[in-house]
Amino acid sequence: MFKNYIKIAWRNLWRNKIFSFINVISLSIGLSAAFVIGMMVYHDFTFDKFHKDGDRIYRMVTDFETSSGDFHNLGSPIPLRESVKNDITGIENSTALYRWWMEKSTAVESSKELRNPDLITFTQPSYFEIFTYDWITADAALTLNEPNNVVMTASRAQLYFPDLSPNQVVGKTIDYGQTRATITGIVADFEENSDFVFQEFISISTANQTNQKRQVFENGWDTVSSSNQLFVKLSKNADLVTIQNQLDQLANEHQSEIDLSYGNKTFFSIQPLADIHFNEDYGIYDYSLDQASKPVLLALAGIALFLLLLGIINFINLNTAQATKRAREIGVRKTLGSSRSQLIYQFLGETFLLTLTAAVVSIFLAMFLLQIFEDFISPEINMQLLLQPAILLGTIFLLGIVTLAAGFYPGMVLSRFKPSKVLKGNANHTSVKSPLRKTLTVFQFTIAQVYIIGTLLVGQQIQFLMSQDMGFNADTTAYIKTPYSSKDFSKKEVLASELKKIPQINTVSLANMPPASNSTFSNNASLLNNGQEFKTEIEFSNGDGTYLDLYQIELLAGRKPLNDTIKEYVINEAALKAFGFKNPEEAINQQIEMDGEFFPIVGVMSNFNQRSLKTSISPLAFTGDTSRKNWSQFTNVHFNLPRNKETKISDVIEKLEAEYNKVYPDTTFELVFVDEVVANFYRREQQMKKLLHWSTGLAVLISCLGLLGLVIHTTERRTKEIGIRKVLGASIMQINALLCKEFLSLVLIAFLIATPIAYYFLNNWLTDFAYRTDISIWVFLAGGVSMIFISILIMSFRTISTALKNPVKSLKTE
Repeated sequence: MFKNYIKIAWRNLWRNKIFSFINVISLSIGLSAAFVIGMMVYHDFTFDKFHKDGDRIYRMVTDFETSSGDFHNLGSPIPLRESVKNDITGIENSTALYRWWMEKSTAVESSKELRNPDLITFTQPSYFEIFTYDWITADAALTLNEPNNVVMTASRAQLYFPDLSPNQVVGKTIDYGQTRATITGIVADFEENSDFVFQEFISISTANQTNQKRQVFENGWDTVSSSNQLFVKLSKNADLVTIQNQLDQLANEHQSEIDLSYGNKTFFSIQPLADIHFNEDYGIYDYSLDQASKPVLLALAGIALFLLLLGIINFINLNTAQATKRAREIGVRKTLGSSRSQLIYQFLGETFLLTLTAAVVSIFLAMFLLQIFEDFISPEINMQLLLQPAILLGTIFLLGIVTLAAGFYPGMVLSRFKPSKVLKGNANHTSVKSPLRKTLTVFQFTIAQVYIIGTLLVGQQIQFLMSQDMGFNADTTAYIKTPYSSKDFSKKEVLASELKKIPQINTVSLANMPPASNSTFSNNASLLNNGQEFKTEIEFSNGDGTYLDLYQIELLAGRKPLNDTIKEYVINEAALKAFGFKNPEEAINQQIEMDGEFFPIVGVMSNFNQRSLKTSISPLAFTGDTSRKNWSQFTNVHFNLPRNKETKISDVIEKLEAEYNKVYPDTTFELVFVDEVVANFYRREQQMKKLLHWSTGLAVLISCLGLLGLVIHTTERRTKEIGIRKVLGASIMQINALLCKEFLSLVLIAFLIATPIAYYFLNNWLTDFAYRTDISIWVFLAGGVSMIFISILIMSFRTISTALKNPVKSLKTE
């Protein structure tokens, strides 16, 4: 019986090649999107699921409420380490972690050297009690108990000692420049997905021998660094509300009076382990990767769902539209004894065969989609994921759902015909006027037009962002990073001096970050203006006397600081307004109070955007290298680069690298273009734009294929009518208009429905931007007109070709 079902199904599909092709392509597009997006969702939701009692592991994080907005930090104050042990109930275990950066580490015995070794952390033995690692060597309980102990992963040990086994590596020494440590254990690299990418774990007591001693042990409640992490494992049946209440009480007890006077508050909270991979407020540890986002994943799932629905709608529409063609077959089958359930099974079998064919095609389409989006998806997301048991089961379940969704209703319609009427030629003729088919067609084109409008507006917003003046020169500037831990400021001066000698370089500046970056430092500041005290949080930018000239930031009043180390400030217009001044001249020589000290305002500069245009401009003060006695804030060397056809940038970069290596031979040259920094602010939006382009194209393609199928069916059914109209004198265009108007009215209805839906979602999306384009009516009109034009083109292609046929052929049987 099953073999017979398959044989008949194959014959029916082959007999109706055009409609089978449309159905296969429509379903395969939807299935390929479902496969790719399903793999992405599966990948992101498998992070750190393997840790024992992972549902009880949390990270302590810090949140701030300020007059400038709410801020979040993945770190926590150092004293909180002891408080979670002694003052907070419901905590079973805890571990501190401090991330350490350096220029170089060396394996003493092999002389193997790592430049800028990342993923190094100071931590405690309890780290390996909370997180699940597989030990290759040593005893976890004894590895980090003493100073100068280090545990590392097998892959990192292989870099230091490529010719030794893990057991032979134990006991070897690593020189970290400021201290040395003995390898006391090797752990296996994680085979499962994890955000804990650390490779070397140094006993936290070793930090006393480094220049990180203060940052690791001595800072108080009012200092929060993202490098200082604290993880806890809750007791079984611990009450989260009770723990949070204790943290709130602890935060209130240690609120800074200065912060309170400015209206600022600090909060401590616990972040679930499962939330780390998705929460952009706090971030992940591998900065080279984009943070996963649940809203984005949900949006992707929505795109896949809608594309799949469009394919299913095509199947339902085309199969119900062809019902009359199979009416006699149904009548004969029923007369010979087939039950209605057997007929439904037959049509479900046809649907499954078609769905299976579409699934095979979709695998190749999925490979193509993965290549298109390889720039912003993890390299671990590949076709091999389809072999994962969860993905395989999900695929089988999806194919079953698609089969039922696409085949059950057409099967019900076809099996409903009565043999007595069908065999007499009295079967009901179906047309595009079928209410369900009409509704589904409108739904299809509504989704397609929402995508079109969304693509147009997202593109317009991104173009708006990229074309806006940031308030400084980003096009021809770049900077070189100097070693973070280098305390010899004279080397930075030597490097800057040598760069000035390069003919293509005109201006060089020692400074911290460029005017716009993701790095910020701020402090509370107050100013007495006409007897009234104004308080605000103010950010800082550090640079020498040429910094403002290099970035072409206009000085509106006053002057620049007299030298690089004097504590004088040039404030921006946002700070001018925050301190209650009406014009720049009023602010000159006024005194800003910070931490009990007073600093003069010597100049006012024009506003520029410190970050992306998603955020507004904050109060900011420009000053020099005011902490040079302890550590230099001038961490980078900035300069302009020639951007003309006569100069090869690659030649200039070679010269820059050569000069850098003369001054810092043991570190890695790193050049950053400022315009790329600005472009990276909108990386996710660019990815969204690319995704929308493809999803729009696919949605329009599926909708138009379905429309083409319905038009083909309609023209075939009305061939004789077309012939009669031609004989009676109707023109080609009149016939085309007659055949198109029914479908065109559905496209127009879809446009009217799509417009408010698109406006609602796009307006919500634009609220994330402090600077945004207007939602112009032309965006909606362009979306509607383009869809109508495509639809008319598709319909006319078939209707005109039918109308051009000789009416004698269509009427010869009459």
